[in-house]
Amino acid sequence: MADTPLILGFDTSGAWCATALMRGDELLEAVGEPMARGQAERLMPLMEELLARHGCAWGDLHALGVGIGPGNFTGIRIGVAAARGLALGLGIPAYGVDGFDQRLQVLGGDLACVPAPRDTIYIRREAGPEQVARKSVQDVPEEPAPAALAQAVVELARKRFPAEAAPPAPFYIRP
Repeated sequence: MADTPLILGFDTSGAWCATALMRGDELLEAVGEPMARGQAERLMPLMEELLARHGCAWGDLHALGVGIGPGNFTGIRIGVAAARGLALGLGIPAYGVDGFDQRLQVLGGDLACVPAPRDTIYIRREAGPEQVARKSVQDVPEEPAPAALAQAVVELARKRFPAEAAPPAPFYIRP
């Protein structure tokens, strides 16, 4: 079991704090807590609680995955900063996973939409991502639960492990 990768994924790019843990190809647990504020204070304890429930410690991890947005500016920066710091301190790779890929992993299909402010959505098209009025897109998929988004992060990070990873960076649509 020592060679089986243990990967922790997390996401704070919206009004939530969510994390998931995967050993090999087995999801151990995914949790999410809705919150408009407080992700910076809650993220590390939430991840520590998840690791402890499964008898794991930070040093047992082989890789990290983090949601990089688009989404809440401050939330994205919290998650990315945590991933970069942990990866550096633990000497493991951290994989950034964008919100479009997260939603496609959870929902399937080929339409990737991320909620945006003022009744708009971010949508990824062939020409690239853009922000559009929500009413201009038919059949916008329902937003997944935060725990499902964290699960998607860890699953997509697992698919990339053990490849080299550039330090995760925020993914913003608007300047």
